[in-house]
Amino acid sequence: MGQQLGQQRLDGVLNEIGLEQVADGEVHRKGLEAAWTEIRAGLRRAIGVRLFDQWIRPLRLGAFCTLSGTLDLEAPSEFSASYVSSNFASRISLAWRSTQTGVSDVRVIRARDAVESVAIAPVADPVPAPMAVRPAGTSTRSGRFEPRHDFASFMTDESNALACSAAKAMAAPGKPRFNPLFIHGPTGFGKTHLLHAIAGAYGDELGPSASDGTILYMSAERFMNEFVAAIRANDTFTFKARLRAARMLLIDDIQFIAGKGPTQEEFLHTLNDLIDSGARIAIAADRPPQQLGAVDPRILSRLAGGLVADIQPASLDLRMKILEARRAAVAPIMVPDDVITLLARSIRSSIRELEGAFNKLVAYAQLVDKAITVDLAQSMLAEALRASNRRITIDEIQKVCAAHYRIDASEMRSHRRARAVARPRQVAMYLAKKLTPRSLPEIGRVFGGRDHSTVIHAVRTIEAMRLDNPDMDADIRALQKQLEG
Repeated sequence: MGQQLGQQRLDGVLNEIGLEQVADGEVHRKGLEAAWTEIRAGLRRAIGVRLFDQWIRPLRLGAFCTLSGTLDLEAPSEFSASYVSSNFASRISLAWRSTQTGVSDVRVIRARDAVESVAIAPVADPVPAPMAVRPAGTSTRSGRFEPRHDFASFMTDESNALACSAAKAMAAPGKPRFNPLFIHGPTGFGKTHLLHAIAGAYGDELGPSASDGTILYMSAERFMNEFVAAIRANDTFTFKARLRAARMLLIDDIQFIAGKGPTQEEFLHTLNDLIDSGARIAIAADRPPQQLGAVDPRILSRLAGGLVADIQPASLDLRMKILEARRAAVAPIMVPDDVITLLARSIRSSIRELEGAFNKLVAYAQLVDKAITVDLAQSMLAEALRASNRRITIDEIQKVCAAHYRIDASEMRSHRRARAVARPRQVAMYLAKKLTPRSLPEIGRVFGGRDHSTVIHAVRTIEAMRLDNPDMDADIRALQKQLEG
């Protein structure tokens, strides 16, 4: 009877989250090596000998997770891993998925960041442990934890300063001032970086007292997969025990548990037990808790009960700082100032895309032995530059906001203070600060000669309203999409 009920429960979870049961068994390294040989041959034909020898030939098979179907390919350097990820990852992943090896996803990582042994180890337990992080210097750090994503390499300005400060506080010694920490923001602006930085700093703080499993980092999707595996193995006790033994739990992309009833129920119990035991919780998502639709209100209440910190799109100054750091990292390769400025002003969609464009440009220049110039950047990155940003003007922002709120565009420059006019004007100022490189005084002048302090007040007002008012947040998202479209 117990087995029958367990199977019914498993079937219910599988149906709900859209996962299919797969037969247990090990994926042998020999099969992976044979598939990789065929894939490499196909890539050599598709991209040519020179590109293949430069980027694909140095890749080596790394660890393989039989549960998630994720295979690591190890590159000899961080730069090489980044370039392959940006330019060949989709092609490589598609090739692997067409094999019969069980590989469904591929990550390209720097070889030294991989797990200590690259052999493909069979899963000894029915339920594999979540990704564990030990203090710096130990050999058991997970290959999915990135030591290079530390606080020292996370650059800040007003767009992400609160989130970074809160992350440092979460990793600091002593009882945390808030728990849990919830970080939200657009894709590609550093949420995952901060989670890894928290794990690394806290592990260093714990030192030798940390044991395997003290700090757990996983995506919401992995949480679901392991929960399903635990039910399938009729061993949810082990799954729960491993999670509840942690002193810190970090969950990425929590929005993916939306609508997943049994998974949410288990996550809520885990959250409550860990917080009650004094463990630290850090969560990342692409939106604030109030906007996580189809998520249990009890979870939302817990998440909002700590500190909610947002990451806004990076300012021009921050994008410049990031590119300056990347330029220093590739020295002595010469990347002129005007190229740095072009990239920083043109690619605003995400930090990840900005760095990817820089890496692609430098790699191409090295490959064809050309000097890096504005002309080369515009030619090589033409598609990225067009896709990422067309130039948005304040005048266009004013017109779009006026049309959205059904007021005359001239009201954007008027001094009327009626709410029906003042609020759309504040929205337009907020978007002007967010979507254009214009300074605060410049924005104020375009809005009827207002002082920069008025613009600051407008920006802070709209930021606060976005957190508390879903309708306002929806308005901002719609307006931004229209302007960037």
